[in-house]
Amino acid sequence: MLTTRYVTGAPNWIDLGTPDIDGATSFYNGLFGWSFLPGGPEAGGYGFFQLDGRTVAGGMQTGAQDGPPSWTVYFRTQDADVTAKAAEQAHGSVLMQPMDVMDQGRMAILGDKAGVPFGVWQPGLLKGLDVVQEPGSLCWIELYTADLPMAAWFYNKILGLETFGVDMAPGSTYTTLNPAGESEDAMFGGIVPFADDPLEAAGAPYWLPYIEVTDTDAVVDRARALGGEIRLPATDLPGVGRVAKLADPYGARFAVIRSEAPQT
Repeated sequence: MLTTRYVTGAPNWIDLGTPDIDGATSFYNGLFGWSFLPGGPEAGGYGFFQLDGRTVAGGMQTGAQDGPPSWTVYFRTQDADVTAKAAEQAHGSVLMQPMDVMDQGRMAILGDKAGVPFGVWQPGLLKGLDVVQEPGSLCWIELYTADLPMAAWFYNKILGLETFGVDMAPGSTYTTLNPAGESEDAMFGGIVPFADDPLEAAGAPYWLPYIEVTDTDAVVDRARALGGEIRLPATDLPGVGRVAKLADPYGARFAVIRSEAPQT
């Protein structure tokens, strides 16, 4: 389970790059009740999505040169520079060199062997998101990829992430992720091969963040009314919960879930 303990290798941040931060704020406010708190002139336009005064994500307005609108997942690292070098040695890439973010921490944007962007965050004053697992906040992440074994090897090599299989439907296994040395209870995400998900196989590999909600169907209805895209309608996954895959009006993809097990 994802927690704010943020051990090494665990997801500790997500942020949105969008061509219209005001429009995105309106969408996510209508969907989840998020507000947007600008970070000030020194933050270069970066700010914080908040729910009841607690930060649930970051975000900023981006241009065409920054790539398509998207959500980026960040993982905790003890040393952003060492992790960036490890990514290169594992035949990944450094898309944004390690840099200090004032006294808040040090970050880098990397790419895995398939080119999937992700971030690493070396905490300073800012350890990570204020809240996870609760309604309106990050609760799970998934990597969609053509090569599951290679992805598992890469993230183990640079972040120490460990995988294990969970039996789902008869003959189906879901590959979960957890930080090195942690029990299976610490799983925070999964890796899904394209062969197991035709919806995602039509596109490029990417990380998908999930937001916990109390009513998946109501969120889907609101997303449609707010101009979002319903990529996968509300669907029950036995033993998991009721999920839906969405995109905001600018194309940034995310998912929502009402988890079957109570979140603690």
